[in-house]
Amino acid sequence: MDWFLRDLRFGLRNMNKDRRFALLAILALALGIGATTVIFSAIDSILIEPFPYPHADRLAVFAIFDLNDTKAYGRADFSTPEFMDFREQNHVFEDVAGLSGEDVLYSGKEGTQQFDGAWVTPNSFELLGMKPLLGRAITSDDGRPGAAPVFVMSYRLWASQFNRDPKIMGTTMMLNDQPRTLVGIMPPRFLWEDCDIWMPIYWTHSDLPGTNTGHPRRFFTAVARLKPGVDLQAAAADLNVVAHRISAIYPQDYPPRFRVVTWTMTQDAVGHFRFTLYALMAAVAMLLLIACSNVANLLLARATAREREIAIRASLGATRTRLVRQLLAESFLLCAAACGVGCLFAYFGLKWIATGSPRYFVPPEAVVALKPAALWFALGVTIVTTFLCGLAPALHAVHGDLYPRLTGTGKGAGGGFRHGKLRSGLVIFEVGLSIVLLVGAGLMMRTLLAMQHVDLGFNPRNILVVRPVFPRGQYETAEQKEAFFEQALQRIAALPGVTAAAEVTAPPFYTYYTGLGSDVTIPGKTHSESWTAVFRLCSADYFRTVGVRLLRGRLLSEADVTSTRRVAVINQTFARAYFKDEDPIGKQIKFNQFDQIADAPHDAYFEIIGVVGDVKNAGLRNAPIPEACLPDTVTGGYFRRIMVKTAVDPLSLLPTIRQEIWAMDSNIALTQTDTIENFMKRWTYGEPEFAMDTFGAFAGIGLALVIIGVFSVMAYTVSLETHDIGVRMALGAQPGDILKMILLKGLRLIGAGVVVGLLASLGLTRLIASQIWGVSPTDPLTFTAVVVAIIAVGLAACLLPARRATQVDPLIALRYE
Repeated sequence: MDWFLRDLRFGLRNMNKDRRFALLAILALALGIGATTVIFSAIDSILIEPFPYPHADRLAVFAIFDLNDTKAYGRADFSTPEFMDFREQNHVFEDVAGLSGEDVLYSGKEGTQQFDGAWVTPNSFELLGMKPLLGRAITSDDGRPGAAPVFVMSYRLWASQFNRDPKIMGTTMMLNDQPRTLVGIMPPRFLWEDCDIWMPIYWTHSDLPGTNTGHPRRFFTAVARLKPGVDLQAAAADLNVVAHRISAIYPQDYPPRFRVVTWTMTQDAVGHFRFTLYALMAAVAMLLLIACSNVANLLLARATAREREIAIRASLGATRTRLVRQLLAESFLLCAAACGVGCLFAYFGLKWIATGSPRYFVPPEAVVALKPAALWFALGVTIVTTFLCGLAPALHAVHGDLYPRLTGTGKGAGGGFRHGKLRSGLVIFEVGLSIVLLVGAGLMMRTLLAMQHVDLGFNPRNILVVRPVFPRGQYETAEQKEAFFEQALQRIAALPGVTAAAEVTAPPFYTYYTGLGSDVTIPGKTHSESWTAVFRLCSADYFRTVGVRLLRGRLLSEADVTSTRRVAVINQTFARAYFKDEDPIGKQIKFNQFDQIADAPHDAYFEIIGVVGDVKNAGLRNAPIPEACLPDTVTGGYFRRIMVKTAVDPLSLLPTIRQEIWAMDSNIALTQTDTIENFMKRWTYGEPEFAMDTFGAFAGIGLALVIIGVFSVMAYTVSLETHDIGVRMALGAQPGDILKMILLKGLRLIGAGVVVGLLASLGLTRLIASQIWGVSPTDPLTFTAVVVAIIAVGLAACLLPARRATQVDPLIALRYE
């Protein structure tokens, strides 16, 4: 240990002698280590340990997938009897818990508020395994018939609404017009399904419509804990057997051909965002390599300058191993200092990641922060970078014959050529990696631009969306909802700054995700495959509010809506898919889904009265699917929303709109309030914006390091060739000739790096292929722009050393050592 401490002290003295070199090396490595630590921390927080629940890696979810419709999302909600059958008949889970979302209305000091709540099976908290912060959790006794109604609250709600007052424990609150007693407050990270209130539900096979339990038939999303040693594939195989057995009992709920798919709760929450994080990890690994190459270049230059010192020490008896150990100790000092600075960078970088990452793809339980695992990771990276940066310079410094270094008359005489080749190789490596990073950032930027310029089929600007939440038992029929919305729309439309207002089941962009779909029957049309379409219930002003284009026929009128006429307006895709070249106006459609809804018209056919332009209704990246707009008075089912077109900032009108609703009924709350543009930014543009910003930041850092690397190599090359430059100028070489010679040397390095980088980019863009849309992974414009940028900054980095070379005084240069 004494020798190690002596080496460190000697290394500190050397660093103190050349502080500029030390600061530059520490900064370069700190950027690489900090960026790598940031993304590792994000992956650890979001993908590895996003949940605080014990053994969360064994928590799994499952869904039913239709094998005849590979584009459809799986069905992950199960009726009570289905849920119970899966729970009782499987052989792979320790237990299965269920959750059914519920809007919870609470009348507080600020009026009626809506909280995100859920009915949960009484075993839920035991399965998840987290103890409450205060009070107790829901137990099996709370789910028995006749049990006192209770609920558990999240820490988030306790802090925001009740100022963390412990005295509210045991109090009774009116939730959905029912008194319930608060029995527990969960820890801050317990946010199962992003809810704030959990209520126990009675769960048996008798929990069906028409029984005396008092509960309506509910549908649960299931979370299960795998038995130790059971993997997802074995679980899926077992559940497939159970599902095919159940499908014979409930054939209406299962497609003819299906399979059960299982995945972890983490995979379910994060989705394909994990591929973005993996791509970013690859990016920061390249950034770290660029930083290591940069520092290795600086160390090589420094080793060349110290060749005579190293040769003298060797001639006095120092072994090569001893010299390498000393040089590695100096590298370790640089890396250790860089680790400390890098962790400081990571601390602030993670704050940006936490606020900038798309919330929709990050579990609410996840805490993105600098954790002990990340610090250990940073330490491991430090040790690795010590060898990556220091080993090659150390070996080159002690390799070869000592005699030329002792007798040489110039700087680097003993190994300048040998070291120069390695320095040039490192520059080529840096430029190549920087090309890859810039190509990735460029493709992300092109993807975002392509998405932002997609024709949506409507104008999303200045449209506010709010969803009224009604008290239980009120506004349930079509007539009651019609009366409420008619009055509400009149009030809202009369507000200053409002240009139009409409009732609708879903905003135009998200029709597919609302689940309002149906098999359709068209008289006179025969087909072997199933014909499906999504439908939207809306008021007459919907088309004016969103600005959908009318192509043929007419739009819904007030008379159509108030008289509940069986008419429909279809989109262009519907007309093309099911009517081909025929004129669809006057044709009939039957939506078979309505036969399953109690207050909807059964065996009813709707006349097509108009065709409108396509609206992106299945996500931005997918083509529109067949869609129909129907009068909102057809049925009282489904959630309803109010869309408000404004001439001013839509959010500025939200308090006024809320007051207008409360003036009609103070027991109504508004939820999911935001503009369509904000919804789209959060759900659609959020992930590519995050990827572009992060890739861009890392590519910018990499480009800066390349500039430093090229500049340092060219500056050191000029210093080594000062004598040669003096000879050339003494023999008549002009400053322009010297400038051209130095720039050509730099361009050769940059050109070689560009070739290496382009070849690597063609292969590595496959890593981000799933994140690219609207642009080819080999987009010529992106590749050309990156090459031009690299050559430009490379020339800029070469220019200053080249200009210095032209100012060399031949007389001084001939005496230069």
